[in-house]
Amino acid sequence: MSDEVNEGENWQQRAETAEAALEHAQARARARIVLAELKAEAVKAGMIDLDGLKLIDIAGLRVSEEGEVEDAPVVLAQLKRTKPWLFGGGKSSSAAASAPRPEPPRQRMAREMSREEWLSARAALLKRQ
Repeated sequence: MSDEVNEGENWQQRAETAEAALEHAQARARARIVLAELKAEAVKAGMIDLDGLKLIDIAGLRVSEEGEVEDAPVVLAQLKRTKPWLFGGGKSSSAAASAPRPEPPRQRMAREMSREEWLSARAALLKRQ
């Protein structure tokens, strides 16, 4: 009889452990969905530094049946109002400069070279002939 009681308690304990693990896995999956949706919305909103998403409390956000965060545009609009430097549109010291226009390579003239450079270039030219 005591074996049956121990076995029943063991199954109950294992079921509770499995339910707790399932709830934890579901919470982690929900957090990942919310973060992925927020990243997509942040890129659409013009966020230049996605580390700014750490400022958002994701616990209060609702996820629809389709897996979309319902409040994401509203939350990002509020973040854009309170922390505008996280979004594009303004000048930034970290913005990449435009690349210089490509120019075809130009041969150096002998008068622009030092004597050692001229001797080296002359020797290379004579070897090719």
